[in-house]
Amino acid sequence: MRPGTDTSGLNRARVLVDGEQVLVGAPAQPPPGGTAAGPSPGPLSLGSATVAQLDGLPGVGPVLAQHIVDFRTARGGFRSVEELRQVNGIGERRFADLRTLVRP
Repeated sequence: MRPGTDTSGLNRARVLVDGEQVLVGAPAQPPPGGTAAGPSPGPLSLGSATVAQLDGLPGVGPVLAQHIVDFRTARGGFRSVEELRQVNGIGERRFADLRTLVRP
C-alpha cells in the first residue's frame, strides 16, 4: 500500500482464497441489487456479504440468506462458488441462477 491509503474498510483478519483480488483504497462498492444509479458492478462476495445483501439476490429470501451466512460461519468461509450447492435450500436450479452473481 502507498502511504496515506485509507485502510479503514479493510478486514485484515479475513482469510483470503487463492486467486481472490482485494482492492485497497478503492471507492466503496454499492450494495448488490444496485442503486438508483444502476446495477451492481460485480459479483457479491459470499465471504463478506451480510444477510441483507444476500437477501437482495434473486431467489434468496431472508431465511436462505441466513442459511448461507450460517454455512459460511460453520465452515470458515467459501473456498469456491460451487460450495454454495451444499447450503440447505440451494438446489441445482437456484445455484445456476446465482453462480454468476456471487464469488467466494
